[in-house]
Amino acid sequence: MLAACADGPTGVSPTGTDDPVPVQVDAARDELAGLAAAAQDRHLTATYTFAPGRGTARPVAVTSANDGSWRVDVPGWGRDGTVDVSLAATSDGLFQCALPSAGWTQPAGCVRLGDADDAVPRRLDPRVQHPFTDWLEVLTDRRAPLAVSPASALPGVTGRCYAVDSTSASLNAPLDVGVYCFREDGTPVAVRAAFGTLMLVGEPGRAPATVELAGAVTEGEPVGRDAPTPEPS
Repeated sequence: MLAACADGPTGVSPTGTDDPVPVQVDAARDELAGLAAAAQDRHLTATYTFAPGRGTARPVAVTSANDGSWRVDVPGWGRDGTVDVSLAATSDGLFQCALPSAGWTQPAGCVRLGDADDAVPRRLDPRVQHPFTDWLEVLTDRRAPLAVSPASALPGVTGRCYAVDSTSASLNAPLDVGVYCFREDGTPVAVRAAFGTLMLVGEPGRAPATVELAGAVTEGEPVGRDAPTPEPS
């Protein structure tokens, strides 16, 4: 009886129902996982505007083929912004291709980086391909150290947006924290993260059966982000 009359906090959860995760946040995690799973099954060709943290905005072409292969073309990434590059994963492996551009006057050529499911080496990674490839798998994994909450739609975006943060102290986060937006059918419409902002332009097109590399595969070196150091005369 004395315990019943003692002062205490109001609104305490009944015994056995203690749940430190707010219902809205937990629901947002489930919703985003469902949309990311739909995105994994959404095969398309699409163009996105990519606005990096520094530099001018540029178009990025994304292809997700029906056989699971993919290709992402990124203008102005290599050699201090003078070389357009393409990343692609097919049944033959993971490739980086240099496209004809200001800093690449030869025909397009590709270099094999590894197996199709290998990670792109950090020094060769433009990062814009991740929201359409391996980060979708992270978003569907309820065991990933992520905190998800509803977010206001980014300007000009029609879709559902979620703020994604990391709950791990590790420096190797499974994805970039930021805002991820999808349509109900799983179409990625926008991402705002550390690498910059991606926004869908127009309507996606039909997916091809498989992606084609931009050029022939060679034994050359892949294109890095920095301009090559000139050899001493």
